[in-house]
Amino acid sequence: MKLGEGVEQAIHCVLLLSGLSETGVLSAQALAEFHGVSPSYLLKHLQAMAGAGLLESVPGPKGGYRLAKPADKITLLDVVLAVEGPEPAFRCAEIRQRGPSPVASHFFKSPCAVNAAMLKAERAYRAELKQVTIADLGGRGGSELGKAITARTCAFFDLHERNRSTNP
Repeated sequence: MKLGEGVEQAIHCVLLLSGLSETGVLSAQALAEFHGVSPSYLLKHLQAMAGAGLLESVPGPKGGYRLAKPADKITLLDVVLAVEGPEPAFRCAEIRQRGPSPVASHFFKSPCAVNAAMLKAERAYRAELKQVTIADLGGRGGSELGKAITARTCAFFDLHERNRSTNP
């Protein structure tokens, strides 16, 4: 199974947005810049996540995106489904019924064993993704890498975080 690049971008964006201040937002352009990705491609995924209720889209010159719910309430499965859609990765086309000299049609009343096995694997995959929240991924720890990521993120927020507060 291969997920699109948008899934990786979406997860990293949600993870980054989880570090914003209570009234902060980041523009789509800033999110794309931080991750070195195409703004137009990323925007499509940000809008899909907003439509799925994972992100809040704040309009206006100080607008941008922020989480629509706490990071511990957003799972990897939520992000994958928002970006990729709800259909299973494997879609049975019933090719067992094609070709020369097919067997009698009454044999096809039971589900295809290949389809059943693939759907079982899909359920396991989704169950695992449902167990991991954005908050679980957000713990950067005290490692050298964690400290470097925290420093990079804080510096980026200092430059790009917008305050959505309506107070003048």
